[in-house]
Amino acid sequence: MFLTNVYLLMVVLATFCDAANILYVIPFTSKSHYIYLRPIGLELAQRGHNVTVITAYKENNHSDTYHQVMVDKKEIWEVIGGERPNVFTMVGLSAEEFHDKILWGGGLAFTEVALNSTQVQDFLKNDHKFDLVISEHFFQEALYVLAHKYNAPLALVTTYGNSMRHNIITRNPLQLSTLVSEFLDVKEPTSFWGRMRNLYFAVYEFVWFKYWYLEKQEALVKKYIPGLKEPVPTLYDLEKDAALMLYNSHFSFDNAVAYGPNIVEIGGVHLSKSDAELPKDLKEVLDGAKYGVVYVNFGSNVRSSELPLEKKNAFLKVFKELKQIVIWKWEDEKLENKPDNLVIRKWFPQKEILSHPNVKVFISHGGLIGTQEAIFHGIPIIGIPIYADQFNNLLQAEEIGFGQMLLFKDITEDNLRKMLNNVLKDDKYGAKAKEVSARFKDRPMSALDTAMFWIEYVIRNKGAPYMKNSALKIDWIASNMLDVYASIVIVLLIVVYIFIRILNMLRSLEIVNVDRKKGKQKRN
Repeated sequence: MFLTNVYLLMVVLATFCDAANILYVIPFTSKSHYIYLRPIGLELAQRGHNVTVITAYKENNHSDTYHQVMVDKKEIWEVIGGERPNVFTMVGLSAEEFHDKILWGGGLAFTEVALNSTQVQDFLKNDHKFDLVISEHFFQEALYVLAHKYNAPLALVTTYGNSMRHNIITRNPLQLSTLVSEFLDVKEPTSFWGRMRNLYFAVYEFVWFKYWYLEKQEALVKKYIPGLKEPVPTLYDLEKDAALMLYNSHFSFDNAVAYGPNIVEIGGVHLSKSDAELPKDLKEVLDGAKYGVVYVNFGSNVRSSELPLEKKNAFLKVFKELKQIVIWKWEDEKLENKPDNLVIRKWFPQKEILSHPNVKVFISHGGLIGTQEAIFHGIPIIGIPIYADQFNNLLQAEEIGFGQMLLFKDITEDNLRKMLNNVLKDDKYGAKAKEVSARFKDRPMSALDTAMFWIEYVIRNKGAPYMKNSALKIDWIASNMLDVYASIVIVLLIVVYIFIRILNMLRSLEIVNVDRKKGKQKRN
């Protein structure tokens, strides 16, 4: 009976949503980005849409309507030149330095790798028709031009949450007093200097983005996608005209923000469905952890094995003292002085581990994907930020009350022991984590279903242009009321000026009258 009802529901839904041809552009080779983005393409295909995905990660299990165009898979260190550095050396880079050394150069290099890949070039040479182009919003703007090439609406999706650049472009309220730029670390965001720093960086990043970086991306369009129908819109205008933006955020954890109707929060979209299970041996470890488990993972780009010796030894000494089992993603084959309660592997199924009830705390670098996984499963966090948005994510967890942040420079045996014991023994962290988990999940529909609804909505309504900010119809000065404010200031200045002149005239008359009276008194 249940299967019959499910089948009937699918038939009914199919009558309301015709299959569409969708191009899904997610060529960035970061594993964490792909973990978040992959369910969107797979689910669209599962729902009957014909989905073509430009990607570096090959899927073997998918529906027949899921097609893959593979890009050359290269790590960021390969494309920006030089060997892979110890990522821990990036601790302390300012947001400006991080953009200069990693994001600007890496974005341009990755875009060129994607466009120059053999399968991508072959794909671009053939005729295709698409009803929607969905592209990751992460420093690969040249790929937005595919929306123009195929005369289709453009939808964007972030893996890192809110985008200050996109807010500026689309005239979305900036809210710089409470909303920090995504890659800026500010210890006291609402303080005067925190807000000043945020304003400066927002302007700095946007100016470089619009007047330097986009020109470089435009050059890649001309080099690798020739023969576009004229007139070719600028990449800036393509983003400004985007039909939909899907943000990897949610107000239950991130700051509550005012968004236009075509900006939708889908934070945790990769957690809506689980298609994996714990390996049997790892499940036995977790099931048998009488006192619980401490899980340690610094993400796909940061390698624990590259920790400086004194900091590595601090971790090992503290872990040895614990009665809990410690599971640590360690990238080398061996680990000297490994205590008996420590389990190491080069890779772990993180979502599945964090879903196990015996996990008591997650020691993390604070990446947004992992942080959301901890939130979803109600696990307290001890975070050690390295770069990008990690500081902001962990600061948020600390302020809400389900995590603590330990700066990399402050990693010592004493600090680590104190913080770990505090989170393990004080029930308030676990209770708050469960509370945040409940509100993170408390939505009208899952994050993935939300993404599906709005993607299909945009397709059904031919790009839904009426959802875009009406301020885009007028210039920046008018949309921000600067001309009105300026006229009011000018009128007030004129009034003040006239008032002062009148006062001066009255004062002059008074002085003249006084002088006359004094003159009369002298003559008398």
